[in-house]
Amino acid sequence: MACAKTDPDGWRTRGIDARNEILGRVAQEIRRSRADLMWAALANGGKTLAESDPEVSEAIDFLEFYRASARIFAPYQSTGRGVIAVVPPWNFPIAIPCGGIAAALAAGNTVILKPASDTVLVAWELCQCFWRAGVPKTALQFAPCPGGGAGARLVGHPDVDAVILTGGTDTALRMLKARPNLKLFAETGGKNATIVTALSDRELAIKHVVQSAFGHSGQKCSATSLLLLEAEVYDDPGFKRMLCDAVKSLRVGSAWDLATRVGPLIRPPSGDLENGLKTLEPGESWAVLPQRVGDNPHLWSPGVKYGVTPGSYTHLTEFFGPVLGVMRFERLEEAIALVNQTGYGLTSGLQSLDDREHARWKAEVRAGNLYLNRGTTGSNRPAPAVRRHGQELFRLRHEGGWAQLSRAAHDVR
Repeated sequence: MACAKTDPDGWRTRGIDARNEILGRVAQEIRRSRADLMWAALANGGKTLAESDPEVSEAIDFLEFYRASARIFAPYQSTGRGVIAVVPPWNFPIAIPCGGIAAALAAGNTVILKPASDTVLVAWELCQCFWRAGVPKTALQFAPCPGGGAGARLVGHPDVDAVILTGGTDTALRMLKARPNLKLFAETGGKNATIVTALSDRELAIKHVVQSAFGHSGQKCSATSLLLLEAEVYDDPGFKRMLCDAVKSLRVGSAWDLATRVGPLIRPPSGDLENGLKTLEPGESWAVLPQRVGDNPHLWSPGVKYGVTPGSYTHLTEFFGPVLGVMRFERLEEAIALVNQTGYGLTSGLQSLDDREHARWKAEVRAGNLYLNRGTTGSNRPAPAVRRHGQELFRLRHEGGWAQLSRAAHDVR
């Protein structure tokens, strides 16, 4: 804390142009280190290459965006806050910490990164990119520690001028309870839902829902956890059959296997997720039964529950894993009310081809990001070029070592 506050290398006093030049070099360093970051996310976080490749690109975009933003605000003589603690999650271990670090450094702050305990290696590789590009280690400090104890002392320290958090709502509330005057920039999760009306392209809706619910093994803050089907769709045995077939077709396995679509959970399921995977409430039935795969407690096939009732445990609880609850509704206003009953969602989706339904849903649903006729979790399956890129990375990983791999990743990109 003393180092971050005193800023011995003078990061805060450097001009905007000097900081921008260094952050531009960081973006280039991340481009060159794409393969190393993807490897770390795979080995440490269980990310498939198809999941980590766009995340590296997003990290680069964050750097370029915040560099540009700092230049825009420069004429207004804006200054940094001082010491910023960045507390990212394990489920997006490249892009989200990079965004917090880039924003804070671009604005002229010093940063202490407290990485998620499950993905420390990924954060370490990311910090190496910043340091190699010229960011002083006194301006960006790497502080791996548990969330409790040292982590709580860090975010509660009076010399921390702001905290950038991506994580659970409970975590954010604990931070504010411990320090009510904390300047907290927080993105928290929620129970995210997708509505499919009778006026949708049903096959396209299934494609989007399956990716949104089970991409990243359902471990995304924006993942669809609740599916609301209009009565005509819910009662259609053909739709249910297509949905279940699509879910069952997802290959579950090791992230090292290029054919894997659903990789491992970050840890064996417990608490709400374990209950969601193993129990049914009155009226519910398994359309697709989730099962543990082999002897690996981290590997679970996706599950789909039909018959979820309003106000039930499945309706209101965020599971953060590969289980999807399905509800029936008669009118769009009823579906919107059921979505809003879960609390404020990070994302919400609507599958409909009717402009009137679009307008009503956008006006009434309460969520941070709204997605019309697309998935709620960003990019869907990678283009063939990205898949070929991943295969080439794996070949070089085993034949040529990491130096050759990093160069190849940069060249292929």
